[in-house]
Amino acid sequence: MDWLFHVGRYFWMLGKTFSRPEKFKMFVRQLFHEIEGLGVNSVGIVVIISLFIGGILTIQLAYNLMNPLLPVYLIGLGTRDTLILEFSSTILALILAGKIGSNITSEIGSMKVTEQIDTLEVMGVNSISYLILPKIVAVVFIFPFLVILSIFFGLLGGLIVGPFTGVVSLTDYIDGIRYLFVPYYVTFTLIKSVFFGFLVASVPAYYGYFVQGGALEVGKASTKAVVNTNILILLFDLVLTRLLLTA
Repeated sequence: MDWLFHVGRYFWMLGKTFSRPEKFKMFVRQLFHEIEGLGVNSVGIVVIISLFIGGILTIQLAYNLMNPLLPVYLIGLGTRDTLILEFSSTILALILAGKIGSNITSEIGSMKVTEQIDTLEVMGVNSISYLILPKIVAVVFIFPFLVILSIFFGLLGGLIVGPFTGVVSLTDYIDGIRYLFVPYYVTFTLIKSVFFGFLVASVPAYYGYFVQGGALEVGKASTKAVVNTNILILLFDLVLTRLLLTA
């Protein structure tokens, strides 16, 4: 029943996290710092991965749709819907859980083992809210923007690779992107991105805050944080897809 202990302590941490910040100006300053450190600094990897995935999806779909009975524009349609429904939200969240999540765990964990957090508590500061709240708000805020950016550059990657490799013409690819577009798909993926952003920030923060030991334990906590965050992302992906897309 060890998992029940962790679930209970996780929700206790969230209760302390969402208490009112003691100094709002300090919170806002820290929030913008976290948005830059955790969000803006992740733009590069999002763009690179999305460009390559968009190109790879286009080639694979062209290979699987080599049938004269199937219209060529389905390549663009398939790339678009795959990016919107799954890759740019779920797969991107799994990738960023490794980058952002391990960063959060190692930062908070290092402060824990060097007793900096204990110093904050002695000073009467709510260390959980002070350290974790700006990170959660920053990641939840920036995640939808990263998802939209991923969709755009994924489609751009297909637009570049498709005509360049000759698997689909520029006109057919663009026609496929525009064909039978469902705006709700974008709403669906943005809703998922908010949930995933919360998990990517809060779960690693939990493992970092309650780490005990030294540098070795901080490394182990980072690994556990990434693994468990990925499992929860996939679980929430299943639940949200059932509730929002197939219900």
